[in-house]
Amino acid sequence: MKLTFWAMFWTFLADQVTKYLVVHWLDLRNRGEIDVLPPFLNFRMAWNRGVNFGLLDIGSDLMRWFLIGLALAIVVAVFFWIRKPGAGWHARLSAGILIGGALGNVVDRVLYGAVADFLNMSCCGIENPYSFNVADIAVFAGAFGLVLFAPADKPDKTA
Repeated sequence: MKLTFWAMFWTFLADQVTKYLVVHWLDLRNRGEIDVLPPFLNFRMAWNRGVNFGLLDIGSDLMRWFLIGLALAIVVAVFFWIRKPGAGWHARLSAGILIGGALGNVVDRVLYGAVADFLNMSCCGIENPYSFNVADIAVFAGAFGLVLFAPADKPDKTA
């Protein structure tokens, strides 16, 4: 479980540090946008009150707390699920990355009422209207890793 904890810790820290640096230190919350390596990498401030791509954004405080509760329930479920026998180091690492990302977005919802998204990437003449953050990448990568490296259920030998 040490691997899961440290993966969670460093993922959470990377998310919160990047958000602080970009949103507050570079003042993206007021500037709105900063072109870093256009069009491939830009900082575009977006406050996401919903889930992915702003889905379920109904603007209510009830939804905010529902999403916080849902994320925390998923964190607890993943934590207990990954403790089962047969979870290899890839699965434990993936779980830690997912948990760290989920907790990073939970902190945003508690502090700001929304998730601070700022990374925007476009390519090849297609302009991406959406922004994301390090936590979003971590949740996706961790979930993908858990699908690939999920602890195997041991078959019932009595059947």
